[in-house]
Amino acid sequence: MTLLWIKALHLFFMVAWMAGIFYLPRLFVYHATAKEQVVRDQFKVMERRLWFFVTPFALLTLVFGIWLITLYGKDWFVAAKWLHIKILLVFAIYIYHCYLYVLVKQFARDENKHSARFYRFLNEAPVLVLLAVISLAVVKSW
Repeated sequence: MTLLWIKALHLFFMVAWMAGIFYLPRLFVYHATAKEQVVRDQFKVMERRLWFFVTPFALLTLVFGIWLITLYGKDWFVAAKWLHIKILLVFAIYIYHCYLYVLVKQFARDENKHSARFYRFLNEAPVLVLLAVISLAVVKSW
């Protein structure tokens, strides 16, 4: 029963984390097109708060994921080739998460270097990575 609760918490924190990092680039789209300083300042607050709100979810996703691996054991981990690919993809999502922080800091200094179109792409690209991660976790083959 413990295994199922750990898995449920892992999934819950992953969903909460993904919701936040899918929304943050959407805020960047609006921020990049904002003309008035008061509006840009409001986006700065929203972006900073959202990033710091979802970061604990990212960490808890990692904690519960590692806990699951330890519960399944070393032999399972070695044999689960699909999991190795999933971990690489998840690592890419963590890099993406950190890059979003770099962008939050650039916006905070009014040093945006990208167009709204760039942020639209940035918002949509990780969906494919998430699809691959979920597919690997459910189908468990490679």
